[in-house]
Amino acid sequence: MPNHQATGPFEVKLNPEPISSIADATGLGRMSLDKTFHGDLKATSQGEMLAFRTSVQGSAGYVAMEKVSGSLQGHEGSFVLQHSSTMTRGVPEQSITVVPDSGTGSLVGLAGRMTITITDGQHFYQFDYTLPDSM
Repeated sequence: MPNHQATGPFEVKLNPEPISSIADATGLGRMSLDKTFHGDLKATSQGEMLAFRTSVQGSAGYVAMEKVSGSLQGHEGSFVLQHSSTMTRGVPEQSITVVPDSGTGSLVGLAGRMTITITDGQHFYQFDYTLPDSM
């Protein structure tokens, strides 16, 4: 399978959502995600995120799942991204991967990892991925 790379900016809207009474006492926060991707990935996504900020400035963690629908360098379909990321005193460690076998349409067989950067308040992605040769 050939390796590919997609890059571009995206916008994200985070909306606070209610959390269960059990989790409420833990300091966890829950948010819905709505994203619009531009560049090599022309898509929208919706998802859910759980997050926690510590009392130490710049230290936090989050997990999320989001379904991405649109066009990836001309390949139409959808796929799901799984996030598990931390920030240690301002230093990020990201794990954002395609859920295996979540691709639909011409994205069946998609595998990959995404990295997010924020520069001057603008969000950017780099998506390193593979698709089966027949795609």
